[in-house]
Amino acid sequence: MRYLLLVFVLLFIGCSTKTYQSSDPKLITIKTKKFRYSDLGYLKRSGDAVSIELFSAGQMIQKIEINHLVCVQEGCMSKSRFNQEFLDKSYPDEILKNIILKKPIFHKNEYREINTGFKQKIQDNNVDIIYKVTPKSVYFKDKKNHILFKMKDIN
Repeated sequence: MRYLLLVFVLLFIGCSTKTYQSSDPKLITIKTKKFRYSDLGYLKRSGDAVSIELFSAGQMIQKIEINHLVCVQEGCMSKSRFNQEFLDKSYPDEILKNIILKKPIFHKNEYREINTGFKQKIQDNNVDIIYKVTPKSVYFKDKKNHILFKMKDIN
């Protein structure tokens, strides 16, 4: 009985709601083969974890949490499985987290600094990506895989 109680407590703590240190409102656009969204969202950060909450008409319609796994309404999965199901299987595991946190992608391949940020243009057999980061916005577009991710500060 004690072991059952211990297992229950560990499972409950492992699935408990995370407290984030910052929450910033953003205008977010996401277009993939499986998901389309363009409206208000909140970017939440705490240490190594990041979360995006997507709202429509004042109701949360999707929450994407990224830590060691990626959790969405359908459940939690590995980053590579998330990429395979929602983005593209050729993407590196950390791509979504790096885009959200405004970090370079694909090991800084084709990285070029611009006035107040950076830009990457990555083309190969699997992708045709334009990725641009400024202090107030993120723009990611993969023409080959029909994926768009835009995030802009609300100010």
